[in-house]
Amino acid sequence: MALFDPKAKVISGYQRSIDERSSSIRKYYDEIGKLYYDQYKDMNVDNTKDINTRCEAITRLSNEIEEYKLKILFEKGLKKCPNCGTENSLEYGFCFKCGSKFDEDSAKEPKTEFEKAEEKFEEESEKAAETAEEAEEKAEEAAEEVAEAAEEEKKED
Repeated sequence: MALFDPKAKVISGYQRSIDERSSSIRKYYDEIGKLYYDQYKDMNVDNTKDINTRCEAITRLSNEIEEYKLKILFEKGLKKCPNCGTENSLEYGFCFKCGSKFDEDSAKEPKTEFEKAEEKFEEESEKAAETAEEAEEKAEEAAEEVAEAAEEEKKED
């Protein structure tokens, strides 16, 4: 019966994503080890940039794995306490273990970094559009004032 459960299918997809990222992390660890050894072997070689790039990738992938784990919990009807890490039901307002209060958004589906960045981009785009509209209105007002001042000057002549 679990094969036909839509939640199980979603969770399975998240788990595949976690496995893929874990595999990439292992690959980066191997590459870092080789780069570090090459640098050790030949002191004239500086692989720091390559090592740092892979370390940053590992950090990014680790964060993505944590996001997927939170999404899996959400699909199971659970959320993690930000204070003690205990899994709680989505309906709970307080952690049953440590008593910490959950914020109102804790019962909503967690967002990935990409989704958060996309929302931020959309908000900034809207603000930029509003600012552009305001600037256009001010420019029109200034143009009208200049035109009025020019007419006043013509009348005075």
